[in-house]
Amino acid sequence: MGTHATDVGESGFTLSESDSTAVVENLGWRVTLAGLGINLALGILYTWSVISRGVPEEWGWSQSDKSWPYAVACLVFCLVMVPAGRIQDRVGPRIVATVGGVLVGVGMILASFTTTPLGYVLGFGLLAGAGIGFGYASATPPAVKWFPAKKTGMIAGIVVSGFGLASVYAAPLSQWLIGRFGLPTAVMSLGIAFLIVVVGLAQLLAAPPKGWVPTGTPPPAATVSGQAKVDYLPREMLGTWQFYSLWFMYACGAGAGLMIISKLAQIASVQAGLSLGFVLVAVLAVGNGAGRIVAGMASDKIGRKASFLIAFVLQAMLIVALSQTTEGSFLASTFPLAVLSALIGANYGANLALFPSVTKDYYGLKNFGVNYGLVFTAWGVGGFMLALLAGRVFDQSGSFNSAYYFSAVLLIAAAAMTLILKPPRHREA
Repeated sequence: MGTHATDVGESGFTLSESDSTAVVENLGWRVTLAGLGINLALGILYTWSVISRGVPEEWGWSQSDKSWPYAVACLVFCLVMVPAGRIQDRVGPRIVATVGGVLVGVGMILASFTTTPLGYVLGFGLLAGAGIGFGYASATPPAVKWFPAKKTGMIAGIVVSGFGLASVYAAPLSQWLIGRFGLPTAVMSLGIAFLIVVVGLAQLLAAPPKGWVPTGTPPPAATVSGQAKVDYLPREMLGTWQFYSLWFMYACGAGAGLMIISKLAQIASVQAGLSLGFVLVAVLAVGNGAGRIVAGMASDKIGRKASFLIAFVLQAMLIVALSQTTEGSFLASTFPLAVLSALIGANYGANLALFPSVTKDYYGLKNFGVNYGLVFTAWGVGGFMLALLAGRVFDQSGSFNSAYYFSAVLLIAAAAMTLILKPPRHREA
């Protein structure tokens, strides 16, 4: 007799084979909250602008030097997502997230013993960046698998909101630690704490058993020749033009937001003459986290395309407005700049909920870990290129304006791309 399953409600699921019956507890919310907690630790990446401002003058770092550890972390993060996603699909999320926690902690601890850009590139950029990739790749896939498709956007938004919200506590905490104990001790303390937290929460992650069908899932249609394909292999996904459209859109949307995040403390100081860097980073983090939840839930209602279009166009307008933030202007005062930061964070955060959701919609859940890892490479490439561009532009001109305008053009191009986007129509044989 083949394996079959019987729905027993929200709290469990009955899997039976032959004459044996087992009730499987629904761990959806436990896994979702564990993933949220892991991302709250891994989001230290977004506090880099506060950490880099704490680099002592005697170390002699330029703005370009301060861009490199963050840019490398973004790039390594996204590249590691591909193998981490594949491993997560095969062996489960617990082991992969544990490896991530160890790498983040060890990387930051090693960085704390150095005073050079190269030391931070290796510790924070390479090791911690890889650890973030392993941890992040293991948080969302198991969570969305416990819930029906109609909740994909909401669950993905909740899990990834932790990454955005991390700076709410990490920015002021980093500022306090640096001011009280100096940068090396601050970085070491954070590394030890994140190692313990991520490894601990990783033990709560679990994917649903084979045959799990979440409550509220409609019965599957009969398989017929020519039926639209549901689950794509990575090589099949790479054969669709939609993948490259999504990749371009993600690079533009994420790159613009990461550029602002990496330099926000400097932007507040240089353009507005305000020493509120860590406050603005925390405010942006609130928008970042809230934007992920709101965009995920909204996209379940109004569709992914409409949500993408709104986020890209609004972000382009906000970044152009940021270019007008000069000392003495209305936007350079505390409240308007805080609102601007929060909205930029919200529109950036929307990307982190919308792209995993649309990847699941277009290419299925079976290979979601590795497929989203491939899409996610756009996040790292966009962040790497635009963060370095901002540092280079400032070192040469003393202003970030050229970087602002270039990123706004990319966002409008991404918005235009949404107008032709549609699901792939690869057919089953």
